[in-house]
Amino acid sequence: MTQTTTHAASDLFEHVATQADAIAHFRGRLGFEADVSDVAAALAEPEPGFVLVDTRSDESWAQGHVPGALHLPRRCIAAEAAERIPAGTQVVVYCWGPGCNGATRAALEFALLGYPVKEMIGGFEYWVREGFAFDTADGLAQLPPDALTNVAETGLAGGTVVNADITCAC
Repeated sequence: MTQTTTHAASDLFEHVATQADAIAHFRGRLGFEADVSDVAAALAEPEPGFVLVDTRSDESWAQGHVPGALHLPRRCIAAEAAERIPAGTQVVVYCWGPGCNGATRAALEFALLGYPVKEMIGGFEYWVREGFAFDTADGLAQLPPDALTNVAETGLAGGTVVNADITCAC
């Protein structure tokens, strides 16, 4: 059970941002990041309003990628972006996953070129883990949603779910 108090019981809140600073910080993050569910929802629209760019290597692209994404490895952005993406186009970039800063580096490259850009947090790893379809050399593929990342699809909101060696009776 979680207990709350009005005073800091540990060093966790020794230094805490003011409300105004917290609002500015979290609003700022939303200006730079989008999660895979929001990107998937936008891509389902007739006019998503952005270009989704996979910034991974050729080998990673061949392993699988988000349907409709443009493949432009990070090392090629400075030289090729202007030829492949019209100036001023909104761009969302992704790389492998949260353990990789390739998308952050790619977003910086696009920002330096003047593109409005966001990073898809979670990257390709979380695209797949949340159960969205992806393109491969053999065609479209899709895995069941990971129970730890997609609650609505897995039933963690109620019922019994078995995932790997974990059983949850909710």
